[in-house]
Amino acid sequence: MAKLYFKYGAMGCSKTAQALITKFNYEERNMKVLLVKPAIDTRDGVGIVKSRIGLEKPCLNLHENENIYEIYKNSYSDCQVVIVDECQFLTPTQVDQLDDIVIDFDIPVLCFGLATDFLTHLFPGSKRLFEIAESIKEIKSVCKCGAKATVNARMDENGKIVTEGEQICLGGNDKYEAMCRKCYLKRIKEGK
Repeated sequence: MAKLYFKYGAMGCSKTAQALITKFNYEERNMKVLLVKPAIDTRDGVGIVKSRIGLEKPCLNLHENENIYEIYKNSYSDCQVVIVDECQFLTPTQVDQLDDIVIDFDIPVLCFGLATDFLTHLFPGSKRLFEIAESIKEIKSVCKCGAKATVNARMDENGKIVTEGEQICLGGNDKYEAMCRKCYLKRIKEGK
């Protein structure tokens, strides 16, 4: 039976690489894959999913007001799996639409993304995935101190942790550092 999967972790834990490897594994078995990324993520260009280690594939860009269920039903129903990268940027309604694809078409939907933002608050798409996904797995990452990284600390141009601002600010290693909560709180205290 197909499931809605949520695979999450801090930045730099290989979520995108794992999404692309999963795509390859399905295709190696002659299964057609719909690779999706929310259109708000333009870091690597439009219509591209790219990992930090250099893997990349074309994808469907999904805009905030688009219905992924209808898109799948009308244009991609020959796909046997849906893989979503950067799923934290989905709307809760789009997460429900992905779950409807699982239920109505009996195909797996695998979502890869962050759970929380730079202030450790859940993203709306991730919150909904925690609420309804049938399989939830953390992809672990490591802080510089060696502990498990759980926080996506946003850094300013001077290397200090940013503690206010918009939830979405696109960036990679240039703006974010994965940290354990202890190091995160210590660095905030040192920065004040």
